[in-house]
Amino acid sequence: MARSRKSLSGFCRSAIASEKTAYVLSRCHNPVLKKSTPHTHPMIRIGHSNIHGDGAFAARDIAEGERIGVYEGRRYSARAATRRDWDHQVTYVFGLTDGSLIDASTGGNATRHLNHSCAPNCIAYEESGPRGRPAIVFYALRPIRAGEELFLDYCLQVDEDHDAGAFLCTCGAAVCRGTMLAA
Repeated sequence: MARSRKSLSGFCRSAIASEKTAYVLSRCHNPVLKKSTPHTHPMIRIGHSNIHGDGAFAARDIAEGERIGVYEGRRYSARAATRRDWDHQVTYVFGLTDGSLIDASTGGNATRHLNHSCAPNCIAYEESGPRGRPAIVFYALRPIRAGEELFLDYCLQVDEDHDAGAFLCTCGAAVCRGTMLAA
């Protein structure tokens, strides 16, 4: 059975910068999520990034096209997402095409530490997951050596009322466009 796969052109979409797409937090009662740590993943190790804070690094060599992992976290419906004030400093949110959000700050895993680069080595696709729910899945764009930091091009999309200067890029890539916003 073929899986539906949509390339995500907007990491976090407007969720990172729109008051309309905030969400409601509540306590997690899932014992599996409570016991899991965002720092354990078979293909990723977490370490200090020269780009920003913690980064995700390849724990082993990864082949081009290889599946790296699924973005995990608490899910919020589009309706619930509109009811919360949002911390704009550090976010771990992916917006899905159905309007729902995945917030990796609650119940997330190591994939939440993929930082932005204008020269990414990973890509995120929206796929049909368990029970047909959309899922975010990361794949390698090229061969990645063990120890290399894993990057996405966030291609952020923000509302016009937000300062584009708040989304400066510091990736240092030769092709850096100076912003995490979509080109």
